[in-house]
Amino acid sequence: MKKHTKSEMSYVESGEPLGIPRRDFFKILGGGIIIFFLPKGIAEISAIPGEQGRSLPKDYNAFLHIDGDGMVTCFTGKIEMGQGIITSLPQMMADELNVPVEKIKMVMGDTDLCPWDAGTWGSLTTRVFGPSMRAAAAEARGVLTTMASEQLKVPVSQLEVRDGIITDIQNPKNKVTYAQLTKGKRIEKFLDVKPSAEDYKKFTYVGKSYKHADATLKVTGEARYSGDIRLPGMVFARILRPPSHGAKLASADTSGAETVEGARVIREGSLIAVLHENYNRAEEALSKLKAQWTFNELPVNDKTVSEWMLKADSASEVAGKEGDLDAGLKLSEKIFESEFSDPYLAHTPIEPHTALAAMEDGKLTVWASAQSPFGLKDSLVRELGMSADKVRVITPFVGGGFGGKIASQQGIEAGRLAKLSGKPVMVAWTRDEEFFYDTFHPAGVIKIKSGMDKEGKIKLWDYHVYFSGTRGAETLYDVPNARTTSYGTKRGGPQVHPFGTGAWRAPNANTNTFAREVQIDIMASAAGIDPVEFRLKNLKDEKMIACLKAVAEKFGYVPGKSPGGRGIGVACGTDAGTWVAEIAEVKVDKNTGAVKVLRVACSQDMGLCINPEGTTIQMEGCITMGLGYTFTEELMFEGGNIKDRGFDTYQIPRFSWLPKIQTVILDRPDQAPQGGGEPAIIPIGAVVSNAIFDATGARLYRMPMTPERVLEALKKVQK
Repeated sequence: MKKHTKSEMSYVESGEPLGIPRRDFFKILGGGIIIFFLPKGIAEISAIPGEQGRSLPKDYNAFLHIDGDGMVTCFTGKIEMGQGIITSLPQMMADELNVPVEKIKMVMGDTDLCPWDAGTWGSLTTRVFGPSMRAAAAEARGVLTTMASEQLKVPVSQLEVRDGIITDIQNPKNKVTYAQLTKGKRIEKFLDVKPSAEDYKKFTYVGKSYKHADATLKVTGEARYSGDIRLPGMVFARILRPPSHGAKLASADTSGAETVEGARVIREGSLIAVLHENYNRAEEALSKLKAQWTFNELPVNDKTVSEWMLKADSASEVAGKEGDLDAGLKLSEKIFESEFSDPYLAHTPIEPHTALAAMEDGKLTVWASAQSPFGLKDSLVRELGMSADKVRVITPFVGGGFGGKIASQQGIEAGRLAKLSGKPVMVAWTRDEEFFYDTFHPAGVIKIKSGMDKEGKIKLWDYHVYFSGTRGAETLYDVPNARTTSYGTKRGGPQVHPFGTGAWRAPNANTNTFAREVQIDIMASAAGIDPVEFRLKNLKDEKMIACLKAVAEKFGYVPGKSPGGRGIGVACGTDAGTWVAEIAEVKVDKNTGAVKVLRVACSQDMGLCINPEGTTIQMEGCITMGLGYTFTEELMFEGGNIKDRGFDTYQIPRFSWLPKIQTVILDRPDQAPQGGGEPAIIPIGAVVSNAIFDATGARLYRMPMTPERVLEALKKVQK
């Protein structure tokens, strides 16, 4: 039996996580949810080494454990940040094991207990981890049925499983439970021939709507995040930060900080931090630090970034090609050339990056707000020169990530400081730090040259994307002569982005869908064809066709040429294996340039939908978040100096903005489930831009579509 450290005892043996009253702890267990605090005994019975390699293990014990009381613990390296997998994963496991969903508990994002996972992003949990988990549960069910056959002395074919009870069909009194078979221990038997997953026609829980299992905890404030954890002797760290990403520390005088009673200054290389048991005193000590910086800024800002990218010395790569562009040019009666641009965007999670690190008996444990616990563990092993078995990362609830909590710099900072100081250290970024160190959605430029014949059939599509990636850049439509070219930083070449960039909810698919769908609308208008009809005319993809027809029906769409003065726009796309189409209605104030989105209808073909209620929430969340991208979000900067450091200048969506939202989830139970956390955001910029054009005849090519830019576009129409 494993001997627990003192800090682990606080969480495991007592059954009561620090800072959470015992009654609340058992309420959480009663709801079938375990995040970062673990029931007694789990650590030794699961026996899941965190370093089995960089792929999911084959042993089904790595995914699940059946306790002596019949409760089933599901282990996953995925984390819960509001996307709802804490609800949908138990639905899948319950159906595979044939146990009540209420009997499933979750252990998520613990590198000592859970199977290795690359991270929670890209809407990959359901479509990649889900099948592996289901296969593991199916084998466990098969093994248990075999064990029951031996114990009950009847053939497997004579047994059925229901609610975790295996029963002899011919003699219902002859039965045995999962718990009686396993006795709370690891199952050592395996099947040479692996059984197939459960037939969707037999599902009890998958496909039914469930409210998020963690909803009550979060609404009432009972949910605990990294910043809520407290350990004896814990200190808060405030770290010296550069004023710009182009700044380098030249010298620092820490004597002032050392005058604050109880403050301790830690310095290792460029890392200078002040530790104090009181956060405000740590902040006071930090303010007394004196630092000198040197600067090497890139000559670019938010106003010149598009020109900067187009002029940059870049490397080009053909990402896709079909037919011959010269042939397409000859076949085209009309040619259209457009340029679209996108700014840098911040992730703005409500919970800033936070981490608590503690060293005990030579082992480092880090509780971190992180989308990739194993990625953070790897970074800690590398940065601190520790062996993998001496580092553990635990991820509690995460208060929003959207791709911005992958790098987990704060976890590395906390780990370094805990090792250097010998104390538990809390690093909680301020909102200023959250903005400064964000891995922003990359700015980008897209240039498109397209052509169509006199019948409105697209014959040419020459697509160029600069520095923002090709996710979502597929032509999508049936075009015989097409090419997609991507431009990026040369290996060893000059830096183009003046600060870090990374994933931002459907990264780059937003940019590419905006450009493609506005270009398609330009062509539809020039052809004098209704924008839905034009798309259908140029599509062969049956799933996309079905989505367009479904959303048109939901919206009550009446065909008409654009601009028609109605303020109705159309856009579609694909992301995370899911097809999506949207229609929106807007109202434009031509005097102020203000745009109000009145309603949005959205359809998705995502294969088998595990939890329709959860999917609807994600679709609505995507549309809401997309409104910020569409109307206000744009990072202001000068070189490496981030000017937006809070919500006073960087405006995210307000509830008052919300339109009427209608959703359609196409029924595809016989198909593999796909991603649902990102697709609905990708058409928002385009569908609103196209609706503005339909209302006013003004075309917008740059995000966000601020009142000033709308007025500027209107002036061009009036000339």
